[in-house]
Amino acid sequence: MDAMRQQPGPDSSPIPQSRWRRLRREPLVLFVLIGAALFVGYRVLNPGAQAGARSNVIELTNDDLIQMSVTWLAQGRPAPTPAQMMSLVESRVREEILAREAVALGLDKDDTIIKRRLAQKMEFLAEDLSAVPDPTNAELEAWFKQNAERFALAPRISFRHLYFSPDRRGAQARADAVGVLAKLAGAPADTSAELADPFMFQDSYGDSAPEELRKLFGLSFTQGLFKLAPGAWRGPIESGYGWHLVFIDSITPARIPAFEEVETEAKSAWIEERRDASKRKMYEAMRARYQVVLPEAPAKQAADAGTPPTGSNR
Repeated sequence: MDAMRQQPGPDSSPIPQSRWRRLRREPLVLFVLIGAALFVGYRVLNPGAQAGARSNVIELTNDDLIQMSVTWLAQGRPAPTPAQMMSLVESRVREEILAREAVALGLDKDDTIIKRRLAQKMEFLAEDLSAVPDPTNAELEAWFKQNAERFALAPRISFRHLYFSPDRRGAQARADAVGVLAKLAGAPADTSAELADPFMFQDSYGDSAPEELRKLFGLSFTQGLFKLAPGAWRGPIESGYGWHLVFIDSITPARIPAFEEVETEAKSAWIEERRDASKRKMYEAMRARYQVVLPEAPAKQAADAGTPPTGSNR
């Protein structure tokens, strides 16, 4: 009787050690135990992992609501009504939901547009992180002396011209210009344009830079124009329109301006140069963490061109 009372009932008895030993030998049990241990270990070592898990909460702040309202007003509309504001909120929520679901489906992977947008945002971030303090006057002057050529002022020219049209004169246009030039020997600059053909633009140009004239008359005409001496009718020189006799009133040669003339521009260029250097250094630090592997043929072409070899850190 005593022996029977000492035996525990079926509900209170622990699992016999023999059964534990059998369970520990089961492969499935071992797999579950090992998986549980790995999971617990990962959660302990990565306490922030849960924060990165997909969330079903969409939270809009007061700043979000203000931004939506400002965007609405920027379109020239009156202040949004409560119903319109709720519609704006629902549109933002819809956008957020669709974006999250797309990411959950992996639709953001290998998408060129998304990659470009992310790269652009990184560029903006680098821009913000590359703030450069204003230079001192001494720093700026010293920098200007080393980079004065960047601020060189282009030459300027004032001239008038007589135009000879190939459309009207055909192959005789240049010869006609030469003939008129002979008659203009010693003639004043205000010679009547009746000696030539009407020109679709101006008959005279004052204080013009080479770039302006190149766009209008072409490179060959502009280069030839600046080689002529002022004070007399000269030519003919050819443009994209035909042949011209020109009278140079004045030429202002190219020059390096004084620091005071371009101080504002120099300061902007100094800051831009420093900002670019900072962004370049940031990118090079990121670039050093990656290795680029190219197919063999492009790699050989790159090597032939003198660029770093394939697979190397650049």
